[in-house]
Amino acid sequence: MDIRPTSDRLRETLFNVLCAGNPEALAGTIWLDLYAGTGAVGIEALSRGARMVHFAEASKEAADLIGKNLKSLGIANGYRVVQGNSTKLLRRWEGDGIVAEFVFLDPPYALREEYAKTLTALAESKVLNASGLVIAEHEKRFDPGERFGVLQRYRKLEQGDAALSFYRIAA
Repeated sequence: MDIRPTSDRLRETLFNVLCAGNPEALAGTIWLDLYAGTGAVGIEALSRGARMVHFAEASKEAADLIGKNLKSLGIANGYRVVQGNSTKLLRRWEGDGIVAEFVFLDPPYALREEYAKTLTALAESKVLNASGLVIAEHEKRFDPGERFGVLQRYRKLEQGDAALSFYRIAA
């Protein structure tokens, strides 16, 4: 497994930005945690009131680890861990009628092509709520891009060697 968990500091910054001083901001939301790794971001979303997190992870070992992490924290519901390719799972979830307010993606940094592939698939999909946000974690020295179809980056936040790019559907 080549897992690089989102640092505690970056994860804290992400949720501070999303909540903007309102601890109830994420209550009842639906999340997609793509390339989930350890599941830390989705688990944090659940701890902050998300109603459902769909974890997508290609590695069986990592998907099993997410399940173990959830169990060890006593989280028994409000999630689904699926092993598989994130872009293929987007099509499946769209077919299932899943619509998320937040999509977090964090492919292995070495797989730079996955950013454009996944962001393009999200732009063409109906899994993102019209007012939803897509957050991509990436290396600071790598720019995943400004626009993918209807998705437009509106903010980039850098911290240490990592960065978060925030996208939403352009008006």
